[in-house]
Amino acid sequence: MEKKGKVLMQKYELGRFLGQGNFAKVYHARNLTTGQSVAIKVIDKEKVLKVGMIEQTKREISVMRMVKHPNVLQLYEVMASKTNIYFVMEYARGGELFSKLAKGRLKEDVARKCFQQLISAVDFCHRRGVYHRDLKPENLLLDEDGTLKVSDFGLSALAETKHQDGLLHTSCGTPAYVAPEVLNRRGYDGAKADIWSCGVILFVLLAGYLPFHDSNLIAMYQKISRAEYSFPNWFSNDVRKLLSRILDPNPNARISIGKIMENRWFKRGFNSRHMRRGKTESKELGMQDGIAVSAPCEVIDSSLEVNSKKEVIKPTNLNAFDIISLSSGLDLSGLFAESDSKEDIKFTSPHPASTIVDKLEEIAGNLSLTVKKGGGVMKLERSSKGRMRELSIDAEIFEFTPSFHLVEMRKSCGDTFEYLEMLKQHVRPALSDIVWAWAS
Repeated sequence: MEKKGKVLMQKYELGRFLGQGNFAKVYHARNLTTGQSVAIKVIDKEKVLKVGMIEQTKREISVMRMVKHPNVLQLYEVMASKTNIYFVMEYARGGELFSKLAKGRLKEDVARKCFQQLISAVDFCHRRGVYHRDLKPENLLLDEDGTLKVSDFGLSALAETKHQDGLLHTSCGTPAYVAPEVLNRRGYDGAKADIWSCGVILFVLLAGYLPFHDSNLIAMYQKISRAEYSFPNWFSNDVRKLLSRILDPNPNARISIGKIMENRWFKRGFNSRHMRRGKTESKELGMQDGIAVSAPCEVIDSSLEVNSKKEVIKPTNLNAFDIISLSSGLDLSGLFAESDSKEDIKFTSPHPASTIVDKLEEIAGNLSLTVKKGGGVMKLERSSKGRMRELSIDAEIFEFTPSFHLVEMRKSCGDTFEYLEMLKQHVRPALSDIVWAWAS
């Protein structure tokens, strides 16, 4: 963790720690020249390189340079040292919208205002060929005036990344907010998928809970694919009609952003001219204004690679992501159903197999376990030594797609009580930053 009071690049004084993700930590900071409060995202360069995410980091920079809008968190500057990449960003003093929802649902007029700002930002992004792909309340921030700011473009895609069929093909997002067509691995329209996520967010703002939820991941996907949800009795008829058109499982029939903006409920109090015009709308060709990139070779050199000779474990390829939610005639619930034995745990992860393997090796090291690989299975072992009993844990990785994996962990040898305590106290907490959903 960076030290409070540390000065970066002789320009920014680091303040309190704000939060962290898989490869980055975020701090409040102060510009020593202007006194302006900013947020600095500190990205561990070695980790990013190690898992092959340099292209994703470059894309996030490119995207944030393109989408300068009042309702999109602004990127001011990108800097780099030998070990870290620094994103200097707008500081949203109000925190996550998600934290507001923890206190209960929003009043309809407040929810509508948030939704108007969200749609305005998403529309602006789509017009520039940017698709967010991970819209959820945790990625919506509020400034000190309550203005909504869309953040975290780490999973975003650009129009030029579409395949020849004109569609995107990377399955990503957060389970409860992801559109049904994203699950089928046949390609999807990024704009329509974002619209679905906006609809789920509106439902959550007004209801205080998710429209699609189930402890069984497969069952939840089936609900999403069939749009199985019900409205609370306090939802107005206008809201119900709008949400029914947004949460349409058929992307071709789903309402467009243009039509949303023409909707009677949506338009109440909506200043379309102000909301749809970005801060630099008159300078569309000058997208670099307002952003400085320090040491660009450090940040965006595509030749940066990691020379790793580590043994590679190849995950079992299931090729089944496309039938998770679409094949109602196939009962896959057993795959994710809770095990009769509490000794087995399963989780899904949106990370590459290499990242999952690295995390398991890190956990093994922290627990003084040796790692053996073979036959698609990782064994985390401890031989009997002194008072320490023999213990062996098997971990098997199943690949649905390159960006979606199921991991099964089970005890193959050793004391059950010790194993369960190890899972509870050490393994599960350590896995939290790569887990998409626990399946048992």
